[in-house]
Amino acid sequence: MTDKAKILYVEDDANLGFVVQDGLRRAGYTVHLMRDGKTGLQQFNDQEYDLCILDVMLPEKDGFSLAEDIRTMNKEVPILFLTARANMEDKEKGYGLGADDYLTKPFEQQELQLKIKALLRRRLGDSDAKEDEVKEIGKYKLDSNSYTLLGGSEERRLTRTEAKVLEALLQQKGKVIERDFILNLVWGKDDYHTGRSLDVYISKLRKYLSEDDSLHIENIHGVGFRIYEDEE
Repeated sequence: MTDKAKILYVEDDANLGFVVQDGLRRAGYTVHLMRDGKTGLQQFNDQEYDLCILDVMLPEKDGFSLAEDIRTMNKEVPILFLTARANMEDKEKGYGLGADDYLTKPFEQQELQLKIKALLRRRLGDSDAKEDEVKEIGKYKLDSNSYTLLGGSEERRLTRTEAKVLEALLQQKGKVIERDFILNLVWGKDDYHTGRSLDVYISKLRKYLSEDDSLHIENIHGVGFRIYEDEE
């Protein structure tokens, strides 16, 4: 039922943002409007969305970078780019990052809503059911909805921050994920104090996963972290 869908809309043009948000709300959607890419990423991290509408030219973090970060966290959520530039290079880059559709400014509200309906039908199908957010590594499973870690000698209920840090690592398991990406994703900022906090949470997660000797959270000095399993 697309009229109940929740949309993240990131647009730095205040006038256009207000008009589009108002039009979509009148059409029955819940729309959260953010003014820059950094706060857009924070908002996406805080809540679940059925669709993202991203302007390409954004302050703090451009739409392409924001889409790349969103795709790291969620492979399925539809992404619709709004752009004043209709050149093929931009479209190729956007689609390469996982965009589902493009709309060139200026556009009609009706055209935007038709694209939204098509993307939501493709995403939700005949059901409003959300994909079960369970991620696995080694003997463990992380339920991102309930912040529960399963698979050890006991079921462990994680704090929200512990779960978010582990989820970020698992989204890129086997690959290095940069420190500043985790910090901005979980805390919304990258400074000395959050950096120290991240190190504390990494130590906690190593302890929580310690019953599986094949699992490791590696610290890549000056870059970030990598969670991986020993090869058999």
